[in-house]
Amino acid sequence: MKPVHFVDTTLRDGNASLWAMGMRTDMILPVAARIDRAGFQSIEITTASFFKKMVREHRNDPWERLRLVAKLAPRTPLRAIIGRATATFEHTPASVSNLYLERLVANGVREVRISDSSNTVSVWERRVRDSRRAGLKTILNLVYSISPVHTDDYYKKLTREAVKLGVDRICLKDPGGLLKPERTRVLAQVVVREAKEVPVEFHTHCNTGLGPLCALEAVKAGIDIINPAIPPLANGSSNPSVFNVAENAAALGFAPTIDLDALRPVSDHFTQVARREGLPVGTPLEYKEAHFMHQVPGGMISNLRHQLAQMKMLDRLPEVLQEIVRVRRDFGYPIMVTPYSQFVGVQATLNVFAGERYKQLSDQMIHYALGFWGQAESAAMDPDLRDRILASPRAKELAGWQPPEPSLAEVREHFGGPGVGDDELLTRYLAGNDAVAAMRAAPPKSEHGMDGRLPLVALIDELARKSSLSQIRVEKKDFLFHMARVEHSGG
Repeated sequence: MKPVHFVDTTLRDGNASLWAMGMRTDMILPVAARIDRAGFQSIEITTASFFKKMVREHRNDPWERLRLVAKLAPRTPLRAIIGRATATFEHTPASVSNLYLERLVANGVREVRISDSSNTVSVWERRVRDSRRAGLKTILNLVYSISPVHTDDYYKKLTREAVKLGVDRICLKDPGGLLKPERTRVLAQVVVREAKEVPVEFHTHCNTGLGPLCALEAVKAGIDIINPAIPPLANGSSNPSVFNVAENAAALGFAPTIDLDALRPVSDHFTQVARREGLPVGTPLEYKEAHFMHQVPGGMISNLRHQLAQMKMLDRLPEVLQEIVRVRRDFGYPIMVTPYSQFVGVQATLNVFAGERYKQLSDQMIHYALGFWGQAESAAMDPDLRDRILASPRAKELAGWQPPEPSLAEVREHFGGPGVGDDELLTRYLAGNDAVAAMRAAPPKSEHGMDGRLPLVALIDELARKSSLSQIRVEKKDFLFHMARVEHSGG
């Protein structure tokens, strides 16, 4: 039987897609060792966009999380996700981006999955080169989209370019959950054939309820590495469930290389966390054909609903979604993935609220037209719209802007001076000086559970070491634990 392997996405994509990055480090550590023993090829754990949320809201040190999980999960490579820029929505100096890659390695990360929001080969070349220099294995995303541009031939050429770069793996990535089973079957065969000896992964989401079926079609088409999540952080707008994909693959005659029994306690743990913290549980979604028209990622629709509700304009959501389709066409069909999905969504909302298309323009869309996100992107725009944007007074103000490239010493001076260490510097750069200071000033975390054991187990172990205690008794409802010290007599 042909094996099927898995890369765990629970701690990163599941966390981002369903819990809005609400997972704290203390939620992860009790089950990190179990995830490590299950047989995953990699554990996807972080991206730079996590830093702000972790520091500002959770008072968690992002680097400490990596070190602790790496210690508890020594068998399975930890994976980070990187894009065109380290800071997602703005230019990041090369000095900062390269230091970030070096510190990932120093803190326990062994591989990176590289994305570019436009599948730009020159960006791939730079990010692959820099990642290799830092000592990281490279997985390169071919980001899927639907448009007249994103054809089989488009992905065939991209796969050939990825192979030329000598990456360790290629990933057919469908961040918007846009693939249907029949499309997956055809496209997966194209990518596998062109990848030749380079292993191929498959990554999709469940926004339309089709993710699990697409994963099976990918397996049948020759892709043998799937990116699932562990429930309750699977399904919904997240990735397919590892249990569902593995069990269905086995029923089709494949051999999943994953220990599902080892993962059931992990699923139970995160389910308890969800109940305790009021976090959502991923459930299968109903099929919606409209999703393939606007292509808005699930998390972004949630944000749109929230923002429109705050303005008491939730009834205008259908108008905004229809306008998103038009804006995307006008801008040459950018892939609806961060940051382009946010750029298009903001502009569409401005168009609807102003009552006139492009009466108001976001700076991001002006930068797009100016070519700051790539000359190919600007050239693909509707030429009349591009000319109109470039003739605006604001475009003329922004036209002379050049991305700053400060040295590391200059960046360090801005974020605390020469006494600031590399990890601290990057945390301050990504989350802000004030937020890091507040995190450092927060009360110390309890040590219970921070070594990877469940808090009750850690407490019992600590009490058992106290010679002054003769018995330990824990009782709750139908649960009873009793331990007594036995004195041995000689003879």
